[in-house]
Amino acid sequence: MHGVWMRGLTLLPLARRLRAAGFAPMLFDYASLRHGPGPSVDRLAARLLAVGRDQPVHLVGHSLGGLIALETVAAYHGLPPGRVVCLGSPLAGSTTARGMCMKHLSPLLGRSCNLLRSGLHEVPHGRQVGMIAGSKPVGVGRLFGLDRESDGTVALWETRLPGLADHCVLPVTHTGLVLSDEVAAFTAGFLREGRFPPARTGDRR
Repeated sequence: MHGVWMRGLTLLPLARRLRAAGFAPMLFDYASLRHGPGPSVDRLAARLLAVGRDQPVHLVGHSLGGLIALETVAAYHGLPPGRVVCLGSPLAGSTTARGMCMKHLSPLLGRSCNLLRSGLHEVPHGRQVGMIAGSKPVGVGRLFGLDRESDGTVALWETRLPGLADHCVLPVTHTGLVLSDEVAAFTAGFLREGRFPPARTGDRR
């Protein structure tokens, strides 16, 4: 699942790498600006149920996509089992989004603004959720008071929430999270094992 200002095609590089790792990825495209999270949550739940309840269906979401994934598994019971990997999702709320609102730029975030500003209260129970955060601070976030310890859009501390099964940091930007070979390998590792593999260039903080 893609993030705000993006569409499903932006995840094709990640999907190709996950397919090469033995998975069968499907892109979930949604209107991140025109509609609020509610319709996207409902559509994603319907898509998951259509796949089947007996086989694992894992979810991988970049930025806002990770929030949508977690909102879905929290709101709907009886979904297929599976793990969730969030890529740079502001689970604790986004400083960048709040800064944009203070500068009267919230229309640029559309109806996803409130979810991005506020984040989530907790990680849904009953799911193993892993977070891959970026540490290369190149992006628009610096214009809105974002910490230097960030991926340029989302601060490292914003990617943390109690209940995560694992958390790791890799030296990529926010956009780089969907383009990196190493991020794809870490994602595949978590989907298989429920833990990230030992980091080569990244770390756990």
